[in-house]
Amino acid sequence: MKTEVTELQIIRRKEVENMTGLSRSSIYALMKTGNFPQSIKLTERTTGWLKHEIESWLMEKVEERNKRSA
Repeated sequence: MKTEVTELQIIRRKEVENMTGLSRSSIYALMKTGNFPQSIKLTERTTGWLKHEIESWLMEKVEERNKRSA
């Protein structure tokens, strides 16, 4: 049985902000309500996000828009 391996790429907050257009406070507010991918604690002072999770979240937003306009 072959298992598919997803390449894991961690991105930092600034890149998440650039990808999504969201501010820092919006990202954390959405995380708190469970409406945005959770960050991963990398070190005591460093966090990041899985890039594919952010991309999936963005695709969900596009799909929601397309359903509304259909």
